[in-house]
Amino acid sequence: MQRRYRLRRRNDFRRTFRLGTSTANRQFVVYRSRGAGPDSIRIGISVSRKVGNAVVRNRIKRLVKEVTRQWIDRLPNNLDLIIIARKPAAEMDYHQIASSLRHLLRKARLLSKENEAMRNRGDDG
Repeated sequence: MQRRYRLRRRNDFRRTFRLGTSTANRQFVVYRSRGAGPDSIRIGISVSRKVGNAVVRNRIKRLVKEVTRQWIDRLPNNLDLIIIARKPAAEMDYHQIASSLRHLLRKARLLSKENEAMRNRGDDG
């Protein structure tokens, strides 16, 4: 994921937790709030130590970053997202993580079916 799409500062995480809304499924939680700029989307990823050791946590973060990197142009602008991984995510492979995040982002009304149809046609950009 490119640097401009990363949510990094502690205050930005705090603001998103405090002012944002959350949506969850069994493997992930997504917090969303309005972003800082009109044409920007920033994503932060958090994996607790309860999920696993450093190798497991870093693997989850890499997979989530790759999935979100591919969908970044299909997400709405002016948005800060925080994706929190839960314990069941530790035993998932790439395709399962992608499926779970797709379900969660649709549930949160962040990823529309029209955008998914573009993806399935091969307009990946």
